[in-house]
Amino acid sequence: NRDPRRGDGHDNILTRIKVDRTTWDLLDQKGYSLGTVLADGEVFYLRATANLSTGGIAIDRTDDIHPENVWLAERISRIIGLDIAGIDVVTSDISQPLRQVDGVIVEVNAAPGLRMHFAPSQGIARNVAEPILNMLFPPGTPSRIPIIAITGTNGKTTTTRLIAHIFRQTQATVGYTTTDGIYIGDYLVEKGDTTGPQSAQVILQDPTVDVAVLETARGGLLRSGLAFKQCDIGLVLNVAADHLGIGDINTVDDLAHLKSVVAEAVSPSGYVVLNGDDERVVAMARRATAQVAYFSMNPDNPVVRSHTQQGGLAAIYENGYLSILKRDWLLRIEKAENVPLTMGGRAPFMIANALAASLAVFAQGVQIEHIRTALHSFRASAQQTPGRMNLFNLGRYHALVDYAHNPASYEAVGSFVKNWPGRAIGVVGGPGDRRDEDFVELGTLAAKIFDEILIKEDDDTRGRPRGDAADLILQGVKQAGTDIAVTVELDETQAIAKALDDAPDDGLVVILPESVSRAIALINQRNPITETVAGRRTSAATVESSPNHTDTLATVANEAESTTPS
Repeated sequence: NRDPRRGDGHDNILTRIKVDRTTWDLLDQKGYSLGTVLADGEVFYLRATANLSTGGIAIDRTDDIHPENVWLAERISRIIGLDIAGIDVVTSDISQPLRQVDGVIVEVNAAPGLRMHFAPSQGIARNVAEPILNMLFPPGTPSRIPIIAITGTNGKTTTTRLIAHIFRQTQATVGYTTTDGIYIGDYLVEKGDTTGPQSAQVILQDPTVDVAVLETARGGLLRSGLAFKQCDIGLVLNVAADHLGIGDINTVDDLAHLKSVVAEAVSPSGYVVLNGDDERVVAMARRATAQVAYFSMNPDNPVVRSHTQQGGLAAIYENGYLSILKRDWLLRIEKAENVPLTMGGRAPFMIANALAASLAVFAQGVQIEHIRTALHSFRASAQQTPGRMNLFNLGRYHALVDYAHNPASYEAVGSFVKNWPGRAIGVVGGPGDRRDEDFVELGTLAAKIFDEILIKEDDDTRGRPRGDAADLILQGVKQAGTDIAVTVELDETQAIAKALDDAPDDGLVVILPESVSRAIALINQRNPITETVAGRRTSAATVESSPNHTDTLATVANEAESTTPS
């Protein structure tokens, strides 16, 4: 045991010999103790077996094995049906056929140990792992799956779900993580907020998954970083004020620096997809080693225009269309009003999410037909995107459920509400761990968005005294200087019920809840006529400035470089 090569268990090349019941039995048989001094030349065995795991040594005899014994071992493996086998032989001379020296095979192992071959006590070391790995993964066999990581302040879950939906059109088994849970294919594996690296590892370790789509949130990045060394697509949707003052993230610039980790983790052969309308996100391109692609709601965005004129890839919203742009080539995917997710083209932030998702999968090589099919069939519904712009028709009025909880998301919902023809009632609140000034800002924004407001609080106030957050929101409403009706009802259930009871004809009740499932359940109790999705399916994609229809990034890139547009 003084041999430095010996260790406990399988940690070292050799295993320490233990004094146990077997040792004492062997000593008793000879009448010895551990203090016995053996006679000159006497050998005493402390173990009944010579296995490596019980303290034995290994001597490599590969070159000495008789060919007939090799053939016999191979035959045994084939008969049993094992592609890897460890065959234990007892013989006086392995260089002779077993049948000639009364040798026997005593055991066949389906999962043999390898360390005795890597580092024998005597003889040549053999790399037995190499042929095993070559059998499992023949040269040229894909050993990685595409990883798409999505981060940002708002829109992560919707965009993650849409990207997963697009990949499903290719018949791939998609594993994805969201704030709602871990999904593999059509099945929910684990429910909950699963946007950290441990949840991502569930997807990455599952052999049935063909594509990993990973929502990557602030909290997981802070606690444990990423679940992967590199990804193929890194998507940064936006950076806005949220969670400030938590975990040493005190400014929006701090938050942007944290989320840039995703952009920096994209492999050089992949794409980092950035929001060209967000200057903090645009700045991440300087730290990326991958190719860059931008998406923008502004077709004249100077960053995007300069990028595409130099041969870069982008997605833009132009003339009502979601389009892919590269140099002078414009590939129209679909009109926004025909994409249900965009609420008939009336939800700009959903158009941006659809642009980002389409660009990300296009950069990964997904064909336009698959993207278009997915855009037509993906809806802002309680089934596909719970808590993300779920619109319900309750007959004389409508109800909208959205998990908006920070100023940027309030503004996004407001961009839809302002186009509603009737009066809008807002049921508003926010997570208790946000800063005081954040609640005041939520109140000010709510006053500008809604015609009437009900202020509620989350059941979990996250350490705040009950009523404190509501008072701050009310303060913000008053600071807005608008003359609107405001009611404080701290209980979320009661606030939602009151808003639904008081809804005006042709009005819109906008519920921004802590519990999306509870809000939807309260609406369903009122027997909604249907869950409404604005938009219609009509035109197919068209290609402008191109003599040929192009379906993939490779063809767009090649033709853009070799063909003069007509």
